[in-house]
Amino acid sequence: MNNRALFHLENVQYKHILDIPALDIPSAQITCILGPSGSGKTTFLRLLNKIISPDSGSIYYQAQELKKIKSIELRRKVCLLSQEPRIFEGNIKANLLQGIRFQEKSLPSEESLRDILDQVKLKKSLEEDSKLLSGGEKQRLALARILLLNPEVFLLDEPSSSLDDATEELIIQRITQEAENHQKTVVMVTHSKAIARKFADLIIHFSESQSPLVEGSESE
Repeated sequence: MNNRALFHLENVQYKHILDIPALDIPSAQITCILGPSGSGKTTFLRLLNKIISPDSGSIYYQAQELKKIKSIELRRKVCLLSQEPRIFEGNIKANLLQGIRFQEKSLPSEESLRDILDQVKLKKSLEEDSKLLSGGEKQRLALARILLLNPEVFLLDEPSSSLDDATEELIIQRITQEAENHQKTVVMVTHSKAIARKFADLIIHFSESQSPLVEGSESE
């Protein structure tokens, strides 16, 4: 196992979708996952978050096997943002506070909530009904919610798929700056080779016919 690895996968198999002999995800870096639909990218993120478990093999987080870590404890450190994130009933403020309340953390001020909305370019009132938001706005709201949680690891599944190109780059830049400034780890599935080339320290290519291929790391 690489001493710099935050996640280490060893002989991991999941149904007919994934077969990974060995793979390391480095700590405090931006890792981008590229690959066609059906190649197992979303499944991979769900394995790292322990939403699902491998049929065989082992996954380690900080050198501790995932199956020995309580799911709720892991998810306080490793947060997953799905491609179609869940939006709860109620206004924007209630949605932002949902994760904070679940994790029993101190509630942020309304000024902090407005600031996080500004960071993800969501120009809406905290009192606006969340169900009135567009798909892209809901995606940004969900991203703001996960940023408020301040986890050690961000697992992001196409976090900007509903955004135009200019907004997409601004949002990804915000995420990567947060990671770099606070030594966070980001594992991001993206459809954009350009985004991966620009922001990733490490790029991993998934395919339906072979094990994931690691392109390389700028930090090596």
